[in-house]
Amino acid sequence: MIVIPQHLWEQLLANGQAQDGTDHLPVIKFFDPAGAATWLITEVRPDDHDSLFGLCDLGMGFPELGYVSLAELRSVTNRLGIPLERDLFFAARFPLSVYAAAARLVERITENESELEEAARRLAAEKEASPTPPADSPTDG
Repeated sequence: MIVIPQHLWEQLLANGQAQDGTDHLPVIKFFDPAGAATWLITEVRPDDHDSLFGLCDLGMGFPELGYVSLAELRSVTNRLGIPLERDLFFAARFPLSVYAAAARLVERITENESELEEAARRLAAEKEASPTPPADSPTDG
C-alpha cells in the first residue's frame, strides 16, 4: 500500500496551492517493482486530495503529463500481485518539464543524468529561441 509521509504530503499540497505556474520538482516517485510503470508526482489538487498531478508512464512508450487518482494508485497490483511502491531514494534534480521532455525523447521516464541534461538544454534553447514579451510591453492592435 502506498503511504505518503506527512512532510511530502505537505509539499504536494503547497505545490498544488501555488497559483504562479511554477514548474515544480517532482516530490514523489511511484513505480511498479515488477514492471515499467512509473509516476513522478509534483502536486495534489487542494480541492480534491485524490487528484495527483505529474508525469505518468504506464510503460508503453507514451509518458504523459496529467492527473491520476491516489485511490487508484493504491489499488493497483501487478501481475505478481505486488502493489506499487514509493521510491524511498528518489530525489528530483530537475523540474517536471525536464523529466517530461526527456521522457518524450526516450519514450519512458528516465533518471539518466545525460538524458535529463540533454532535455534541459533543449528546453532552454527553445525558450531562448522564442522569448515572450514582457507583460507590460506595448502591442500592435
